[in-house]
Amino acid sequence: MTDANKLIVLDMAGTTVADGGLVERAFERAAETIGVAPGSADHTAKLQYVRDTMGESKISVFRHLFGTEELARRANSAFEQAYGELVDGGLIAPIPGAREAVEKLRADGRAVVLTTGFARVTQDAILDALGWQDLADLTLCPADAGGRGRPYPDMVLTAFLRTGAVADVRDAVVVGDTAYDVLSGLRAGAGIVAGVLTGAHDRAKLTGNGATHVLGSVAELPGLLERESGA
Repeated sequence: MTDANKLIVLDMAGTTVADGGLVERAFERAAETIGVAPGSADHTAKLQYVRDTMGESKISVFRHLFGTEELARRANSAFEQAYGELVDGGLIAPIPGAREAVEKLRADGRAVVLTTGFARVTQDAILDALGWQDLADLTLCPADAGGRGRPYPDMVLTAFLRTGAVADVRDAVVVGDTAYDVLSGLRAGAGIVAGVLTGAHDRAKLTGNGATHVLGSVAELPGLLERESGA
């Protein structure tokens, strides 16, 4: 195998992990601690923004919503705590076939990196709950890439630098369920930037933001790469 498609950068929630809307539930808890009344127009508008920016670093979302760094950090801490409690309650599961897809990709000699817009403590809670701490070659959150999450390319480029799996970033593959996942892959220069239909955004949103491929789920990724390589 050449270097082509040997670095695989996968999103977590919505792409490899089914969280059943926990982001929205955790946001509602966090917003209430900041004084946003459930059912209010302000609450509705802020929740819609959270939906629209799925995939972005959560602290960045809270900075936009609450205006000051202090409020953003309070909201982010409350969000992380609430999400962690929901995860600990057993309310997440793998996307069907996700674990097997990652194992197949690695068995084929590809490096797999799991990325998230969550903080490291939340990412680790998810990995622990699923028994995935050793599933991938590397796991990254925004802090591991200098603090900027999606739609910036930083996590993809950090995966490229940290793994050394490919010599050219155009040989990287980025997969996610949101427009921000797609944008981060395109901005990094990845050759394949695939959307999946198991999370926040639909086919039109993914292709409209430049996805090179749209898959039903990440379980289809090994087959796509075998076809792309002519295997």
